[in-house]
Amino acid sequence: MWQDLLRALCLLMVIEGILPFLYPARWRKLAVVLATTDDRSLRLAGLASMVIGVGLLYLTR
Repeated sequence: MWQDLLRALCLLMVIEGILPFLYPARWRKLAVVLATTDDRSLRLAGLASMVIGVGLLYLTR
């Protein structure tokens, strides 16, 4: 189980690094937009991401 969790974390790091590597200027602009976004919107986006992720995990298992 711990190996699966570590692999998932490593894969997350690879996926998170793709956009800044390919499009650094766009990524910087996105960071500015995210910095000015209100907390409620960020929380809703995070919740939606978690729910979709759990749903996809359920469908793939």
